Amino acid sequence: MVRTFIAIDLAPEVRERMRGPQGALAGCRARLSVVAPGSIHITLKFLGEIDEKTLGRVKEALSALRFDPFEISLAGVKGNPPPNPRVIWCEVRDNGGCRRLFELVEGALGPLGIPREKRPYTPHATLARVKRPDPSLIPVLKSLDAEEFGSCPVRSIRLKKSTLTPAGPIYEDLLEVPCS
Repeated sequence: MVRTFIAIDLAPEVRERMRGPQGALAGCRARLSVVAPGSIHITLKFLGEIDEKTLGRVKEALSALRFDPFEISLAGVKGNPPPNPRVIWCEVRDNGGCRRLFELVEGALGPLGIPREKRPYTPHATLARVKRPDPSLIPVLKSLDAEEFGSCPVRSIRLKKSTLTPAGPIYEDLLEVPCS
């Protein structure tokens, strides 16, 4: 079994700009698990544990996808759910591009028996997870609400393997699907 998900990788310079807000978050008394900047991405679909046969079928289905490139920008640090957030993330602005990709992926994987997502899709890039909340987190989040991280083109999506370790997840690209 392989733990997998489909994602959009961000430009290195955009991910690097996220270090500042992550440092500010570390100054609050909440206990956080910060995402390594090199691992920050936008998840399109989490597949979870799948067997090798399904993995091959997923690769085939994704390889057949056709989509146009588009631009995304990332800004604003948010916490969800308010008022006691469990996830700290930044907002994605993309004129609906990520949603269109999400729908393409859902459509391609549905015939394989992979269940559709029941929750509404909201593109975001996770910066940290809250392990122990503290009221000191809220003013820090408010101070980061107007942060700008920059823009980057989306020219591909990636099927990734996720290996969980005590030091955090390790991601490995299994397939890159370029735009048409």
